[in-house]
Amino acid sequence: MNRSSGIARLLRICATTAVLGLSTALTVPGTANAIANGTDVGEGQYQFSTKLTMTDIPRSDGTTYDSACSGALIAPQWIITAGHCFHDTAGRRVSGAVPYATTATLGRADINATTGHVVDVVEVRQAPRQDVALAKLATPITDIAPLAVSTTVPKAGTIVRMTGWGATSSVNATPTTHLQTGEFKISRVAGASVKVVGYAPAANTSACLWDSGAPYFVENANGAQTLVSVESSGPSCPHSQEETTERVDWLADWISQNAV
Repeated sequence: MNRSSGIARLLRICATTAVLGLSTALTVPGTANAIANGTDVGEGQYQFSTKLTMTDIPRSDGTTYDSACSGALIAPQWIITAGHCFHDTAGRRVSGAVPYATTATLGRADINATTGHVVDVVEVRQAPRQDVALAKLATPITDIAPLAVSTTVPKAGTIVRMTGWGATSSVNATPTTHLQTGEFKISRVAGASVKVVGYAPAANTSACLWDSGAPYFVENANGAQTLVSVESSGPSCPHSQEETTERVDWLADWISQNAV
């Protein structure tokens, strides 16, 4: 299931009005986690992690809805995310001027905090042949270290960490207000895709709605992190099956040429 199109379908099914607000229409009382079976990120950790908030996304019938994706800062003025987060009314990925109002929130673990940055997204560049996009910020971020992009082939068995702003469950879903994280194991590499399965805290730690574009990265011995792939699609969460992520080493040259 495509993470963004999945939530669009969910919003259409659940809608009682033409426009639904993410924070009010899909409230889940008592929900504490996001990324199904993940854990809270401590303030000051993984500050490159980004929440993309989209408002007034048009449908073909003339109505609109709101949605969200996750991502990561990979250059002072550029966020990497899933390509399908930016689309037209037919669901086709689009490049150029941002197709609907989108803001990027980063540098904070609590969405209601006043730390970090909230910046408009002004442009989108879609990767060729992969579900990956670069989102340009209106102003550069100079006080957060960007996440380095891997240039090496990912290997099965590697443990990677993911951070995301998605939901805890596909049932009665609502985006989290606190950045979540979990660890995953690469089960196999299939062409442009890196297949991952839950590893910690649980075997069914998994990406969920609104985690589209979330970064999967290795944590190096020196404390630095390197981006391996970004979230694309998977079964309804929580689950212990394979999740499909898009590898970035194939795109390293394209990213370096465009994220400037």
